[in-house]
Amino acid sequence: MDKALSDRKVKSVVICGHNGKFCGGADIREFSSPLTGPPLIPLIQGVESAAKPVVAAIEGVALGGGLELALGCHYRIAHSKARLGLPEVHLGLLPGAGGSQRLPRLIGVPAALDLITTGRHVTGAEALQLGLVDKVTDRNTVDEAVKFALSVADQPPNSRRVSTFPCPRHPDLDALFEGAMQRVRQRARGALAPVACVQAVRAAATLPYAQGMERERELMATLFTSGQARAQQYHFFAQRAVGRWSMPSGARWDTTKPGAVHKAMVIGLGTMGRGISVALVQAGVSVVAMETNEKQLMEAKQAISSMLERGAKRRGVAPALDKIGYSSNMEPAADVDLVIEAVFEDMALKKKVFQQLSALCKPGTFLCSNTSGLDIDQLASETRHPELVVGMHFFAPAHVMKLLEVVYGSRSSPQAVATAMELGKQMGKVSVAVGNCRGFVGNRMLKPYLEQAFFLLEEGTTPEFVDQVLEEFGFAMGVFRMSDLSGLDVGWRVRKADGLLNASEGHSARIRQGCRYSPLGDLLCEQGRFGQKTGRGWYQYDKPGGRVAKPDPWLHGFLEKFRTQHGLVARRIDHQEVLERCLYALMNEGFRILEDGIAAGPEDIDVIYVLGYSWPPHRGGPMFYAGMVGLQKVLERLEHYHQEHPDIPSLKPCNLLRNLVVNGSPPVHKWREFLKKPQSQL
Repeated sequence: MDKALSDRKVKSVVICGHNGKFCGGADIREFSSPLTGPPLIPLIQGVESAAKPVVAAIEGVALGGGLELALGCHYRIAHSKARLGLPEVHLGLLPGAGGSQRLPRLIGVPAALDLITTGRHVTGAEALQLGLVDKVTDRNTVDEAVKFALSVADQPPNSRRVSTFPCPRHPDLDALFEGAMQRVRQRARGALAPVACVQAVRAAATLPYAQGMERERELMATLFTSGQARAQQYHFFAQRAVGRWSMPSGARWDTTKPGAVHKAMVIGLGTMGRGISVALVQAGVSVVAMETNEKQLMEAKQAISSMLERGAKRRGVAPALDKIGYSSNMEPAADVDLVIEAVFEDMALKKKVFQQLSALCKPGTFLCSNTSGLDIDQLASETRHPELVVGMHFFAPAHVMKLLEVVYGSRSSPQAVATAMELGKQMGKVSVAVGNCRGFVGNRMLKPYLEQAFFLLEEGTTPEFVDQVLEEFGFAMGVFRMSDLSGLDVGWRVRKADGLLNASEGHSARIRQGCRYSPLGDLLCEQGRFGQKTGRGWYQYDKPGGRVAKPDPWLHGFLEKFRTQHGLVARRIDHQEVLERCLYALMNEGFRILEDGIAAGPEDIDVIYVLGYSWPPHRGGPMFYAGMVGLQKVLERLEHYHQEHPDIPSLKPCNLLRNLVVNGSPPVHKWREFLKKPQSQL
């Protein structure tokens, strides 16, 4: 810039990126050490105060500091498919190089609040509508920018300096910011960064530019060293680390070539099957969607078409309806590269499907199950080629949720795992490879978490209090609201299949296999209280299918009767006990999963919990959070609760946790050094 501005022959300047990318912003890896290189704020100020017109040629991406650099230019020319945004909020930060001050001056406060507090990206086309760029092109962006720069070479850029713009007037700024703060606090669930983003934009709207920049700097300094920023940056890198998977056999992501998947079949078109079909089509895979029930097939066809149309409209493309066909039988399976079974969660039914597929499919067809916790090895044993069988555990709604658990059995080939992982990536998922055990990673850890919540009800608290504590911690929903949403009958069916419902009256109703057991969920299901679908569950709703949970006096009376019947005396349970019992039991199971080699490292567990189970991103994930709290403290509290409740094995501290504490509680990225060689748990 110095050279261009001092050279008299240069009349205007174009800033462009390399290899079709304008600028992706800061290198996040530098955040953990002192920053080097020229400071960004004076550099952008130098660009903006230049006496010659400066044009940004935006191709590929202009994100974070990259967009802030573009905002310092006098003109912005973007490719229609370029992505622009200020995603710092996802790293626990705010735009710290003038983005929070320049953007509202350029596009207005409401639009700036939306982009900065959500961190969402916009295309060049949307950026033009917002007034963020001056021109959009489908041609070579740098050539267009050069042409444009030459056309304005003799126009002084004084009126083009965004920092000198007044913020566009708004009729009621106080009401606008009050509403924005309310929405952001609700969505942020305790995260600091989105709130700081609103405060920074408010400074842009109410203070002169120099004072606004000072406020941005103060807010950034608070966030930069916070535990939340560390947690969110850990999560950012963890999402990338899980793609570098390995198997107990030594097979790895970088030495295994995935199979090609041009055509896939989805079997079972309930909620999950429909979502999976949509995700595959949107990823460019041809799909045959199969459902034996004619009525359900017609309903699914309609639902899938409208989901594809809505998705295409959002992305500004034509819906790929020609990519999907439908069938009421399995015959088309003979002609596909991969099958995803998404039938009812019943082992006998799934085994039958896998037997039929094994007989029908061509050699080399990958067979995947969307089971949320059944034994992959049992399904594989029904086929001629068990090495081609893996689990692909999607999360509902499958075309929206970012997480995919890829489950390898004892005989799954590295190529089958690589194919499922690559297909997940193609669908825009973060895929995590995990070993085969009951519930895999996510649902296995969920079990002790749910059990503790039930035990706390027995001991004297209410569903409302437990949910309030967990939601204040940052979960989107507490245990009992989530249970009502997914349906109490789902867990009831599993417990029935496990033979856990048969117990005589009295004391033994609360003991199974020598361990404490809570029959509360079973008793509610016997009353036909399945949650939202029946209008009654842990809460009451206005009608079946209602969404607004209200405390239910009947349930409180039911809990009192239950305690009396079983000789339990209700006691006062505080916030701390709810958090520690629920979360530390969950973490403890996470340590067991690492010890068993089901997950390769703590990052795998944390990504699964943040993306699949609504663990708050600003707390990093359960294993990261255990490190933040202090492993010594987690161990001590688990020992305390296990002493109080010796009949609850999930509270007994895991050996790996003890070992880490003995070795000085190393940071989370060092834990892998303490893990034994993985082994099958089945």
